[in-house]
Amino acid sequence: MEDVITDIPPPSRFFLEDLNNFTLPSPALPSPFLLFSTPNVKKPLCPSLLIVAMSSPSLYFCHHVSSKTLIGSLILPEIPFSGNSIGPSLRDKSCNIYALNDADNLILIVSVQYSISAERSHAVAKLLIGEQIIPERVLILDSVQSRNFRGRLSSDETYAFKLETSVERKGLDDGFGDSSLLRGLDYFPSGSVIDGLGAALLGRCQMKMIKGTLCVSWPEFGGSVMSMVKSLLLKDVLPGLEYSIDGEVEEEHSRFGPIKNHLLDSELYT
Repeated sequence: MEDVITDIPPPSRFFLEDLNNFTLPSPALPSPFLLFSTPNVKKPLCPSLLIVAMSSPSLYFCHHVSSKTLIGSLILPEIPFSGNSIGPSLRDKSCNIYALNDADNLILIVSVQYSISAERSHAVAKLLIGEQIIPERVLILDSVQSRNFRGRLSSDETYAFKLETSVERKGLDDGFGDSSLLRGLDYFPSGSVIDGLGAALLGRCQMKMIKGTLCVSWPEFGGSVMSMVKSLLLKDVLPGLEYSIDGEVEEEHSRFGPIKNHLLDSELYT
């Protein structure tokens, strides 16, 4: 006689995908949007350089640039504002847009202080590049993810690599000459992977034929990588920039750890 408790139950008459037909689909998330402090701002904005800071060292650097002006924010409806401070803070979950006070060229800095899922990365990249903001050149600052790196990464050593769009590599003569934005960096090793928002932004630059460079650094946080990123930006990207940060702040950065936690994105991009 069969034991209804211990015997294996008969197979279901439904496949798993058939069972999903009885569940209501999840409501679509509202689209992200840009909100500027001046409603009648001239659009589209056409900066000579757009810097997108996502790594902890680059966010610290941009936070301490004194000559910047807050002009807007990128809003993701699923990211709550609760707990954010009134003024810009590194502990806020925000994505602020700043303009550098440069009389000759408009330079925009976007500080991404929360993780963006793979499903939303393309929508955010489309907002930042090619619609309301049409930059001549783009620099993306991200961190190396050890799970996507082919090789061994030591936490005691600092690394920085780059990926470029084909237009940036060719160095078309459009005012920047034939020089690369970050000439001294090695290219990201073959076989390693970049994913998430950084890859989506670089892909957007490639599609729009915009000079784009993605710079990834390792480790994700610490005083040594902070000094390296600061040196790269002040030497090659923003020479002559008024920037002040003391040793105590850099030491605070090394103790503070990562500003935001990266999500494990499901989509991978080379």
